[in-house]
Order: sequence, then structure tokens, then C-alpha cells
Amino acid sequence: MNHLSFSFTSDGSKTLFNSEVGEHYHSQNGALQESQHVFVKSGLDFIIQKDQKKTISILEVGFGTGLNFLLSADYCESNSIKLSYTGIEAFPLESEIISQTSYHQYVPPSIWQQFIANYKDAAGKSVEISNNCKLEISHSKLMDFSSKNQFDVIYFDAFAAAYQPEMWTLNSLSHACAFLKEGGVFVTYAITGDLKRNMKSLGFSIEKAPGAAGKREMLRAIKLIP
Repeated sequence: MNHLSFSFTSDGSKTLFNSEVGEHYHSQNGALQESQHVFVKSGLDFIIQKDQKKTISILEVGFGTGLNFLLSADYCESNSIKLSYTGIEAFPLESEIISQTSYHQYVPPSIWQQFIANYKDAAGKSVEISNNCKLEISHSKLMDFSSKNQFDVIYFDAFAAAYQPEMWTLNSLSHACAFLKEGGVFVTYAITGDLKRNMKSLGFSIEKAPGAAGKREMLRAIKLIP
């Protein structure tokens, strides 16, 4: 994978640059802070506080390096919440690349070790990371993904629309959101007029939440109950 190279972001955490896409996997203003703010705080913590949940299911579009999963697993472990996590990744990274992210420093050793040990086995099937956490990674394109499950939260973490426009179309968003429960939460780092209009047309209420470092706003949307 010589099209991939590591670089440090502003908060000292690493990200990957994909030269084939022309984009980094995370914000240059801080991979760690972006993941914590956009996905864990604005998505996972938001719905747990809103609905007082003790079990949670997350669907991530764009599993990438696994940072969002690791931080979510740590949050749920710390708060005695059962987590079922499914990632969609059309171009999965090799285990060797994952192990070089240095993300072990942000989560307890047990979570990191079980993640690395089970990363390959999680392809297409659910594996146990801890007593409270299960992980499955679908090695498929978004439009080819199918599941019988409905999820509480969607982390939409595809590459930016400038680099991967097909991921942000109404058709792609509709397919992803079909797997979200009524009352479920959709979060992403982006916020554009087209995205807001598309999400409203799919039956969501829209919130312009404060953005991560370097961005004024981000989008959080709640799937309305008809």
C-alpha cells in the first residue's frame, strides 16, 4: 500500500494520507480531537444522554483506521454500556498499517490488544472485543452493504465530497439511513447545503452542531418518527 503514508496532525495524533484519493483519513487539525468531538461526543454520548441507553449499536460508513471504533469502545466500557459496532470499509487497511497508527495510547491496553488480535477475523462476522463490545467489519462498498440489523447511530465518515462525491449523493445517504432506527442519530464532520437538503428529504430533523477544531459547524440529524 505505497499510496498510504502517515503524518502527524495538530493534536499530535497520526493520520494517513491516501495519494490515490488525494485526501487524509482525518482532520489535519487533529485526528483524535475530531473523532472524539464529531463521533463520540456529538453522536454516541448525545444519544446515550438523550435516551438513557444501556445498549447501543453503531454503523460506521468508512471504518478506515478504526479510531472511531476504539474511542467508542473505550467510552462504552467506561460507562458499562453494551456496544455492537459495524463498520463498512470498501478498501480495508492491512493489520500492519493499523498497528502503526499509535492509537494504543488513547485506549486501555485490553481494548487495543483485542482489536489488533481480532481485526482480520472481524471481516464479515461479529467478534468479541470485550464482554461489552462486539465488532464486525463489512468489506464492501456502501451501496453493496446489507444488514438485517437497525442501528442507533450512524457515523458517516467517508472522504470529503470533493474527493468522493458518490458517497454523498441522495441515493447513497438514503441507502445508509435505511439501516438507522427511528429516533436514531446520524453524525458527520461535514455540513453543506446539499447535505442538509438531502437529509431533510429523507425525513430527518437537522441540527447544526458546533464543529471540531478548524470547522465552525458539523451536521447532526435525527430520524423522525412518522
